[in-house]
Amino acid sequence: AGPRRVTFFVRELVASDTAPTVSIPTGGTGSTIAARIYSFTRSAGTGWRWAYAFGEDTSSGTGFSAASSTALTWAAGDVAVIGYGIPLSTASFSAEAITASGITFGTITERADDAITAGHDSRFVTATGAVSSGSGTQAPTLAATLSSASTGAAGVLRLREAGTDMEAFPQTVFPPRNLISATGLLTDNITGVSLYRQVGDTLTPVRAAVDVDVSGSDVLIRIDAEQPFGVAHEYLAVLTDVNGLQWTIYSSTITSTVDSDVISDAVRGIGAAVRIETPLEWQRTREATKFNAGGRIVVVGKKRSAPSTTMTVRTETDADGDALNAVLADLTEGVLLFRKQDSLSRLDGYYALSDDTESPNWYDSYRWFALEVQQTEAWPSVLEAAGFTLQDIADNYSSLQDIATDFTPGDLLDIALFDFGA
Repeated sequence: AGPRRVTFFVRELVASDTAPTVSIPTGGTGSTIAARIYSFTRSAGTGWRWAYAFGEDTSSGTGFSAASSTALTWAAGDVAVIGYGIPLSTASFSAEAITASGITFGTITERADDAITAGHDSRFVTATGAVSSGSGTQAPTLAATLSSASTGAAGVLRLREAGTDMEAFPQTVFPPRNLISATGLLTDNITGVSLYRQVGDTLTPVRAAVDVDVSGSDVLIRIDAEQPFGVAHEYLAVLTDVNGLQWTIYSSTITSTVDSDVISDAVRGIGAAVRIETPLEWQRTREATKFNAGGRIVVVGKKRSAPSTTMTVRTETDADGDALNAVLADLTEGVLLFRKQDSLSRLDGYYALSDDTESPNWYDSYRWFALEVQQTEAWPSVLEAAGFTLQDIADNYSSLQDIATDFTPGDLLDIALFDFGA
């Protein structure tokens, strides 16, 4: 008597995890709960991806059939874990099956056929199988033969060895930058990707890499040229699949190092080595008006501004001085990024440049630059950071045959990930 539900709980185990257990809560009078634990081991792939669908058979009979309205993606090798629940303990199951248009399933093996006689009677049944051929996005139908007529519910958990991978590649350029790639997106039916840089517990979106629609694409590549220096960091990708489920994958750890402080424009992909000369004196202005109200001074004003200062930096070679002039000459949105040689959170950041004064020495290559700046926000997030270009390929190769020779066997992705500065 009463409704029956089928629920899947999934946990991806790591080597240090203990064996899973099931905790059964206390239900109402006559309520029963049954559970089974199954573990699966990958033979390949980078992780697990799963999806689920449920249906019910509301017509009592011995031919059980529960059609789901949820379409799942299917591919050869996918594992189907099937569960059934009916309100009759005496109705044993046989011929468990799953069908989906255009998909061929191999042998379906019954794993449990448990009669629950405590409280309100029920029957709990599980079975497993795998896709032998076919692919597509189809809603499954779950079927079985019962020894006695009943209604009930059924569900399927689809398991897949994940093909999506993520990596971060340091590029041999100045200032240092990292190429971030998420690959194998089609294998896991990924439709949306967001990339983040992680330092400790802090997540920072990678430029132009949040909620990117990757439908029909197998790869997403972005450049991060705003990472802190001297600090270990990693990257993560939040993947959204066609069923709306989200997965998180991580890159290896990177530490970017430099021999100086750096002023750069990440959007244009250029920068200069500098040394900060003076202690910063942050000035914060506040528009306010004072009133004398019966001998009592009342001040009415706005919030204080973001800090501004005159930042004096030194370049030590003609090349560095010229590089800084190139950065300052055409700043994206009038904003520069300053980073200490070893990251310093109270100094690293984005500054709007209003004026600059250059003071070169006459007897050596040293130059001093006085920069009138005010702390501001980063460039608009829709602007991508510059990476290697077709010109970099042209500078390294004299013909298409040279490229083909260097990248055989290989494909265009190998070229996109290549470090042309090495």
